[in-house]
Amino acid sequence: MPTLFEKIIARQIPGDIVHQDDRVTAFRDIHPRAPVHILVVPNKPIPTANDIADSDEALIGHMFTVARDLAKREGIAESGYRLIINCNGDGGQEVYHLHVHLVGGAPLGPMISRA
Repeated sequence: MPTLFEKIIARQIPGDIVHQDDRVTAFRDIHPRAPVHILVVPNKPIPTANDIADSDEALIGHMFTVARDLAKREGIAESGYRLIINCNGDGGQEVYHLHVHLVGGAPLGPMISRA
């Protein structure tokens, strides 16, 4: 059964997509924790960080370069931002499709709390 993110990637359900290429899709989080909150998701479904294969190394690197470029485009690269990957339940993962949270646009402090 496809994840919510797979449906957004395939454009089967709406998402505020800010970047899409043959390897990753990036879209705005529907429950942002900061003024900028974008998810960078591999188009290939990988459930958790534990499921990253050695052959995914270039894909994971690409996720980070896309996040870097989006931070520049969103105007938060100089002031600072956070990249977060949650893994499994105790790590706070809610959707079991690997994703990087790009969060910024305000001082984040030591932790991000739900607003």
